[in-house]
Amino acid sequence: MEALPARARAYAACVAAPALLCLLPLVPGSPVSPPGGVRFSWWAVVLLAALYAGCEHLARPRPAAASHPGGTFHPVLLAGAFLLPPSAAALVALPGALLLPVGQRTCPARRLWRAGRLVLAVWAAGRVHLAVGGRDAVADCDVPGALGTAGAAVLVFCLVLTLLDGGVPAPGALPRGKRISAPAAWWRLFLRSLAPITVHGLAGLMMALLWRSPYGPVAALLVLPPMGVSWWAFAQYHRERAAHQATIRALVQAVDIKDGYTRGHSERVGRASMMIARELGMDDERVEVLRFAGILHDVGKLGVPTRLLTKDGPLTPEERRVIELHPEYGHEMVRGISFLGEARAAVLHHHERLDGTGYPYGLSGGQIPESARVVAVADAFDAMTSNRSYSRARPVPVALEELRRCAGAHFDPRMVAALTRAIGRGGWHPAVTADDPRPAGGIRPGAVSGPAEPVAGRPGARR
Repeated sequence: MEALPARARAYAACVAAPALLCLLPLVPGSPVSPPGGVRFSWWAVVLLAALYAGCEHLARPRPAAASHPGGTFHPVLLAGAFLLPPSAAALVALPGALLLPVGQRTCPARRLWRAGRLVLAVWAAGRVHLAVGGRDAVADCDVPGALGTAGAAVLVFCLVLTLLDGGVPAPGALPRGKRISAPAAWWRLFLRSLAPITVHGLAGLMMALLWRSPYGPVAALLVLPPMGVSWWAFAQYHRERAAHQATIRALVQAVDIKDGYTRGHSERVGRASMMIARELGMDDERVEVLRFAGILHDVGKLGVPTRLLTKDGPLTPEERRVIELHPEYGHEMVRGISFLGEARAAVLHHHERLDGTGYPYGLSGGQIPESARVVAVADAFDAMTSNRSYSRARPVPVALEELRRCAGAHFDPRMVAALTRAIGRGGWHPAVTADDPRPAGGIRPGAVSGPAEPVAGRPGARR
């Protein structure tokens, strides 16, 4: 079993304790009675609890989105909040939350955490719904009135989940990461969760209205199949994205292992490419593709002998020709990965130059794909601001000035200007990419140090 930090276990216990208090009115002989003496049918609680547990079971394995409030099957829980007293509605979440596995390991604290957060959120939503008269609106099948009261309950439901998730080391997963405590982080989590929970709330309200209609609970069940289909599609989308990310991570890790001097280089080029794309006003989907392009631009190094990638001295003409094959190697590796889109062209052409002196095909000007021109600038910038086997890192202002000097000949001026603006606003914090024994200011034999020939533009540079 994966060990949890003491702080995480304590937090889980602090959430579970008030959750138990929310269920106290259901205990026979309890001094606490349901609000307003509202009566309910136990068979409805059992049926809804079984439905919730079944829906959760069918939805697994589900994406990492389950780590935030929008990532579980909530319509049944919210239908319970609209139909039952708060304590009874909270009980609906308990069996499914406690019995279903958490991730791939058995961990009591995780189960308590999941159960406690759901019990508290459903109880709070039920209390608000009851207080604003929602129970009467549902019983009378008053759709306009029910929409308003349900909206208040959904808002509270989302707010409680967000507040609870924002207090753990990793939202919904307890043991990993850093505590999220900044109000801005809570606010972002709330906004991200509100839309999916609102959709679930509408489905839950539809279930409740049909349940109270002359058609009864059987009609309410008809709401679940379309919700299940939509949830399945949502889960498939996230699983596909997770598979994409895993594919890219595997390729990048292979390159980093092969060439220790450029460890982290791919991720930084991806970040710089994303900054350029955003500065140019590209849409989010294209920004993501260009991030992939930056991350994977050097994957072809897997086909280059390691001794050439880490050679201290200058390359011979034969060695340079071997190095210059890496864009083609990379393109062969990724051309069958359909989700990369134009990133594949960037992998092949990121060493082309506007004046036609680049490689592998000597393209010039507009012949070079835009994605490749973005990655070329990002790649050159990181190469100049990182320690390499043939040069020392340069300060960011010096690297930007070098890019501006080479704009129009080697690099697209638009891309250089976009990176300059983005760094001017947000800054850049380059990291040393290797344990380099050279003294500060030193340079390896054969490296070019003067401004007349930049690291980024040197023929055969091992970027």
